[in-house]
Amino acid sequence: MHVSLVTTALADAFHQVRDQSVRLCSGLETEDFVVQPMADASPPKWHLGHTTWFWETFVLIPNVPGYRVFNDQFNYVFNSYYETVGRRTLRTMRGNLSRPTVAEVYRYREYIDRHMNRFLTENELADDLQSLVVLGLEHEKQHQELLITDIKYTLGHNPLFPALDIPVTEHTSERPGTSVVIPEGVYTIGYQGNDFSFDNELGVHKVYLNETALAGNLVTNADYLAFMEAGGYGQFQHWLADGWAWVNATKAEAPLYWHKLDGGSGSGQWHNYTFAGLEPIDLNAPVCHVNFYEADAYARWRGLRLPTEFEWETAALQGTLNWGQRWEWTASAYLPYPGFKTVPGAVGEYNGKFMSGQMVLRGASVATPPDSVRATYRNFFQPDKQWQYTGIRLVNA
Repeated sequence: MHVSLVTTALADAFHQVRDQSVRLCSGLETEDFVVQPMADASPPKWHLGHTTWFWETFVLIPNVPGYRVFNDQFNYVFNSYYETVGRRTLRTMRGNLSRPTVAEVYRYREYIDRHMNRFLTENELADDLQSLVVLGLEHEKQHQELLITDIKYTLGHNPLFPALDIPVTEHTSERPGTSVVIPEGVYTIGYQGNDFSFDNELGVHKVYLNETALAGNLVTNADYLAFMEAGGYGQFQHWLADGWAWVNATKAEAPLYWHKLDGGSGSGQWHNYTFAGLEPIDLNAPVCHVNFYEADAYARWRGLRLPTEFEWETAALQGTLNWGQRWEWTASAYLPYPGFKTVPGAVGEYNGKFMSGQMVLRGASVATPPDSVRATYRNFFQPDKQWQYTGIRLVNA
């Protein structure tokens, strides 16, 4: 992990990040803060509490003599997956917690923000503590993206399909792109800069790549609709075995948030939920909210494939790949780079323990904080997950 911020700048960065989390929730009603329609989508109240708990647990308690914990029961409520710091409520139960109230969570945030401001402005932090604070900022920015996608899942499964004023432009047409050719050769993979990176990006190493051409643009809604209209969801030959099992178990027939309405014809029947409400699909926008199984099936239907994460990173670093609107599924399983080591303690639980049963996504999405976007970022999810802003790029050759 590389840090370039000095202690005086950390306080400003801290308040900017904390204010953004609150801003993302400014259009919600009180009832919206508690709902959890699926286990993966945590309630906004929990996100606001968990990101606050992170600062209290990993920064204030170990480093501020005499610090008084806001509520000693919050460790159980707002711990996510850190076995090192004790027991926690089940993820599936987060939406059942009517207490603490939304108002109390906001009081918790204000309490921690005051103590963190004092800590950051009155102390000269050692390098390792600066690194921890920067990690905390990146952690909260990750939860800001999850806040957006989890709020969308909650509202998108409300039969009223309510609109919400939130700073995300979800569906835009891409500028024309051209295929990006990677010549055959040996390439360097991994983060090599001096700013922040997660530990799973480190371990710079060489990979050999055959000559490959990545599509300059993402697959559009029109492209994907052709797959649907050709019966793609009903033809087992396009699907991996686990993917076909998922199709049959869920009765899937379209990307998440797509709804076929009566009274239309052709593509006019299909609408999708956005933060503007239920709208006709934009045929020119990149397809969104598809899982790995759907992305892989579409590629097979086209007689093509998804890129590996190494092909994607190499193409992106050339500077000509058109990316950033959707997290892009790759054909790579989420595995450690050579020499990866899990650091001791709770911070070591951040990435390494999830390197099983997940696929790598590359790029960024319209919900990703702009200063967190970099070509080496390794996002990862289980192959059946749809609720993130995920899309498809193909290898053309």
